[in-house]
Amino acid sequence: MNSAGLLVDSFGRIREVVHEAVEGLTEDELAARIDPDANTVAWLVWHLTRIQDDHLADAFDTAQLWVSDGWETRFDLPFSRQATGYGQTSAQVGAVRAPAELLLGYHDAVHARTVELVGTVTNADLGRIVDTAWDPPVTLGVRLVSVIADDLQHAGQAAFVRGVVERRGTS
Repeated sequence: MNSAGLLVDSFGRIREVVHEAVEGLTEDELAARIDPDANTVAWLVWHLTRIQDDHLADAFDTAQLWVSDGWETRFDLPFSRQATGYGQTSAQVGAVRAPAELLLGYHDAVHARTVELVGTVTNADLGRIVDTAWDPPVTLGVRLVSVIADDLQHAGQAAFVRGVVERRGTS
């Protein structure tokens, strides 16, 4: 397996967990909180998808699908179009309400773009600097591993929240 194949497989695993966490849940179940300030399945999936969209668009110098494909308008969230969920308040987390079809539609669009972008990555590409705001500067390889790790953590959290919501029968 080469670098591109490894990356495509890794992002595919994220997509699988996202679908398992979201499919079949109602909008109320997706927005359910297991305590008053807990993240919801909807927010976790929206956030991990926004991070993937934002970070890969930046690393590959392309537009974010959030804006270019109109997902921002379809979600109609009460915060700036640049918001990715990072540092949001409990109230902002609670404001992310969306049906499963919308969450999965955005995630699948970002996944397809991701596969297109990482499917051509070579070993030599992994050393390319993509962010000089850090010391040391961030390479493409480090950025991609960071996104994969963050997304898998949030997808796992979404799956956990789903399990609690289903056990409680809470919506």
